[in-house]
Amino acid sequence: MSPRAPAVRTDTEREALVGFLDKQRASLLRKLDGLSDEDARRVPTASSLSLLGLLKHSGIWERRWFQIIQAGHEFPDEWPAVDEEEGADFALGDHDTVAAWRAFYETQVAVNRDIVAGLSLETPCAWPKMAGRNLRWVLLHMIEETARHAGHADIIRETLDGETGI
Repeated sequence: MSPRAPAVRTDTEREALVGFLDKQRASLLRKLDGLSDEDARRVPTASSLSLLGLLKHSGIWERRWFQIIQAGHEFPDEWPAVDEEEGADFALGDHDTVAAWRAFYETQVAVNRDIVAGLSLETPCAWPKMAGRNLRWVLLHMIEETARHAGHADIIRETLDGETGI
């Protein structure tokens, strides 16, 4: 089971940004609770999205936004060093499982929390193409994107088995 996100503290801007992002992260993970790999792969709506594909995409972009774009880390066998087809981050292979992608996602989130804790909100992105943006912008963008995908996950999960709620 996914842990419930704690109440969002808003005493500071950083607490509010991190808290709202954590709330969306937890919401996305909860949508996979109790599902088999087979059900998590199902595409029950008019879109091509599955819950497992959303989790995979979200884990990959958690890593990219905070570790590559914001912090400047390099992963030689990954984007942006390696081109990928559009949508490849949603595509599932036989080896993709809920357990594996949940672990990946949770690991990336933990690393990213450490990165965020060590930087000022005004810290510019290290990736040259995003140097005009800063950590505040990345956090806002990730709240936006994670909430969007958590909303997709709500619809998919309700379509799969009627499960509703955040």
